[in-house]
This record gives sequence, C-alpha cells and structure tokens, in this order.
Amino acid sequence: MAFFVMFVTIIFSYFYLPQSQWSQTISEVFASALYFQNWELATNSVDYLAQNNEASPLQHFWALSIQGQFYITWPLIILLAYFLAKKLFKQPVRKTLLSVLITIFLGSFAYSVYITTVNQPWAYFDTFARVWEFSIGGILALTLSYFSLHRIVSFILGWLGLLIIAFTGMVLPVSDLFPGYAALLPISGVIFILIAAENGTTFGVQKVLGSKPFVYFGSISYAFYLWHWPILIMYFAITNNATVSFVDGLLLLGLSFILSVISGKIIESPTRSQSVKTRKDKGKVIAMLAVFMIPVFIANGGWQWQHTQVQQSLVSSEGASINDFPGAQAVSHGVTPNPDIDPMDRILQASEELPSMYDDSECYTGLDSDRIHRCSFGETEDPDYRVALVGGSHSGHWFPALEEIAGDLNMQIDTYIKDGCRFTTDNHGGALTDLCVNWNEHIIQPLIDHEPDLIVTTANANIELTSEGFVEMWENFEGKIDILALRDNQRMDFDVPQCLEQASDPSECATPRDELLTEEQPWDWIGEENIPSNVHLVDLTDHFCVGGECLPIIGNVITLRDNNHISTLYARTLGPALREELEFILKEED
Repeated sequence: MAFFVMFVTIIFSYFYLPQSQWSQTISEVFASALYFQNWELATNSVDYLAQNNEASPLQHFWALSIQGQFYITWPLIILLAYFLAKKLFKQPVRKTLLSVLITIFLGSFAYSVYITTVNQPWAYFDTFARVWEFSIGGILALTLSYFSLHRIVSFILGWLGLLIIAFTGMVLPVSDLFPGYAALLPISGVIFILIAAENGTTFGVQKVLGSKPFVYFGSISYAFYLWHWPILIMYFAITNNATVSFVDGLLLLGLSFILSVISGKIIESPTRSQSVKTRKDKGKVIAMLAVFMIPVFIANGGWQWQHTQVQQSLVSSEGASINDFPGAQAVSHGVTPNPDIDPMDRILQASEELPSMYDDSECYTGLDSDRIHRCSFGETEDPDYRVALVGGSHSGHWFPALEEIAGDLNMQIDTYIKDGCRFTTDNHGGALTDLCVNWNEHIIQPLIDHEPDLIVTTANANIELTSEGFVEMWENFEGKIDILALRDNQRMDFDVPQCLEQASDPSECATPRDELLTEEQPWDWIGEENIPSNVHLVDLTDHFCVGGECLPIIGNVITLRDNNHISTLYARTLGPALREELEFILKEED
C-alpha cells in the first residue's frame, strides 16, 4: 500500500509540484522506500541550508520508517531475551523479556529527554528518542493481565485516557515539544484506555472505541494516513492557497476516505491475505516486490535527470558572454541582457546551486555545533590580500562574489561561517542559539591571531536594524582589522524560484522595496561617531531592488535561491560591485 501511494505521489508531483521541489521529493522517495525517511528529515532539521524546504508530499513517511525499523529490530530483541533467559539467567523468557524492555525504555526515555532539550528538531525524528514509546507497549502487553481495577476506577481511567489524547492533539504544539517528557501525555492516555478495556464496564470507553464505526475506521486508518498528506500537499500546489478553507478541508478528508476504502480493498486486503504455498504464489510475491521497487527506480531516474539539468545550466552559464547573464552588472555597469535568453530555464540552477564552499562540510559550522572551521580559497599561494568572510549563511552567500574577483585582486578568501548565526555579541532576544553565542565568543581571538587584511560580514540580520551586538563585536577589532559590513538583502514573503514557476509573469513575484527595506540605513540610529573607526558600512541593496521594486530576475538571472538567500549565479555577478568597495578599503590600507 505504502509503495502504491508513493508511486501515485511521484506521478502527481511531476505534474503539479514546482521543479524546485523535485530534488527534495526525489530524496524523500528514496528515504521512504528504504525506511530511513526519519533520518533524512532529522538531517534536514539541523541543516540550515535545507530549512527553507517546503513540506513534501512524503514527509509523513517518517513515522512509517520508524515502524519499519521497529519491525526489523524487535524480533532480534525477543531472540536476545530468549537467549539470555535460557543460556544465561536460567529463568522464564517472559520475565527476561520484561527486564530487557524496561531497560530499553529507561535508556531511550532518558536519551529522549536529553536530546529534546538540546536539539528538539533532531529528536523529533530520532529513532533512539522514540524507542521507549514502542517498548512501553511491550511492557504493557506483558503486564496487562496483572491490572485489576474497580469498575468505577476503570470507567474514569478509560475516559480520562481519551480526553488526554484529544487534549494532546488539539492543544499542545506537538512538533515543537515532542518527544521528551511531553510524549508521556498521549502515551499515558493510550495506556489508560488499554487498562480500562481490560477491566471493561457497561459505559466504558471501550464500548465507543469498540463500536462498528470506530472499528471500521481503524481498519482503514493506515490507508487514510498514507493518503491524507500527499492529497493536502497537492491541494496547496494546485490551488496556490496558503490555508485550507472549512469546505475544502471536508472535501479533502472525504477524498482521503474514499481513496482509503478503494485502495484498501484493491491492494491492502489482497496483499495481506496472500499465501505462499505454491510456485505460483511465490511468483506473485516476487512480482509484488518488483512493483514495490518502481518508486525507487523512478526516483533514481529523476535524480539523474535533475542532476544533468543543473549541470547543463552551470556549463552554459560559465561559457556564456556577459550579455547573456549580466545579473547585477545590468544595474552596476549598465550591461544590456541578451533578450533571447530565458532565465526561467535556470530555475533549477537557482534553487539547487549553493556556494562552492558548502561542498566541504569541514568548511562551515552546522546548526548543531559551535566548532570553528576555517577554509582557504582563491589565491592561496602568496596572495596580496587575505579576506575573512565571517558570519552566518547571509555572509556565506557572498562567497561567490568574492570568489569571482579573487584572481584579479590576487586575494585569498578565508571562510568562518556558522549556519543560523551572525557576527554579533548578543543573542537577538533568544533568536540565536547558545551554540551561536559560543561560536561568536570563541571566534574573536582566532581572527585576531590570523590577521586578515579585511573581515567581510553583514551589518544587520532579518530586521532592518543594526543592533548594539554588531557594534560590540566590531569594537573587538578596532585598531587591528578593518571590517566591511554589508547591509543585508531583502527577505521576500515567498520562495522566489517557486513563485516564478507558478506565476504567469515574473512581475507577479516582485515586491515594493518600501515593504521590505527601510529608507533609512539600518545603522543610522547608532550615529556615525559611535561606529568603530575600522568599520566600512556598505549598502548594495540597489542591486536587488530597482525602480522601487525588489525584483525576482535582474539581467537574466534569478536573484534569490529561496526567499532570502542570494542565488549563486547572481552573487557571482555582484563581484564587480563588491570589488569596488574592497579595492577602496584594501588600497587605502596599503
């Protein structure tokens, strides 16, 4: 059933999802088909560069992946308990298995509480932080017969359990709190219901949950779970709506129900009842397994095609004349773009291509670390200048611009990039993690010791204000190292490549400048006399917003790769504009 839903989802994704989402969807098809989708999503949850990913139609397969891993490991745990009981402890298997499950429960729960505290997004998908939820079911199965309750207590306990489950689903922000302690709440509700059902009463909760309508819905719940999410994602993709109306919600639920019933009868029931007694039966099983692998083969072909498309775009861009893709130079140098070039052909390149410094995971610090990484690029053999690029991803997306001009200036580029961070001393009201704060505290001395000729960083972050933390950080280098602080670029309310794919005209993806950027500079409130003397403040936002509009395409190049990061190709075209600023500072220093 799951593989059939995957297959249908792939087909609909091809026709309705933006191309910029194909790579993510293809990756998750692989992960879902091979039952490691939870680890795929866990990795993306701590990968800042993947955090702008849209919800994928197969995102909900993370839970099925954990269940698949459970079905593989649980028999091994039972075999281990059997071995320990018979060969080592010489005691009943039931007692040994209970001891093993309690040990697993305690270990996994302790880990779940810890990892949820330090890295909740990762913990949410972490198998080891979820094992205790399965083990407690095994513990209950082995001990349920020992619970004997008064009828009134059983009645109260059952309905209380149902209320707890309903409260968890309707009130708690599950995706922000789970697993950890919070997951005890719905687990407790389930335990209460099972214990109450074992000690049934006339008006107990088991009478409702065991009624024919509930039992029937339980029989199709697996199929309903598989269908409901891709249907919702396709609804968003087809309608371009950001929310679901009440009526549309009912229609989507109805469609999920109908597909669940039909696919349950046609696929799930026959598959479940399939016996393997004859050679013909074995042939059917082999045929089904072959069909199950279709999504994997399709995903592999799709990945190969997309990879080829992106590479072809890169080659054609590199070999093109300046008039084909002038990008920012259409603004800074008045280069006229070639009207025969269609920038829409490079949507995949814009959304997929990252600055080359991200090719090596040792050249930047991820969300889950505060370790300082430094890599050197450009002219590393006897350079005239050494420039340090410092900060978060909004510093990192300027790397292609520096790389573009490194040869002309005989310049070495040293990167100090920490994802989800910025070069400041404060935590911006809790917006920055402790890991970011630690990284900033420990990067000051290495920079001073390394003595670059210039630090390139940003002057503000996701608000149009240079906070005191930036100034305090800059003061650490006054009299030691010059700093070029760039005004941050605009942040759109939508993913630019996806908007371009869905819009009938690129102008639909433009936004008035005054809605995104203030007329005043972010640092004006500080006062020129309070800016450290080593700091050179630069505003290049006119290269993104022209004629009062922040544009999705300038000079045949898509400007942003998502809603706020400069696309790699456009960043390269900003090289000449950035060069003018660098040369002024570096030669003034000489």
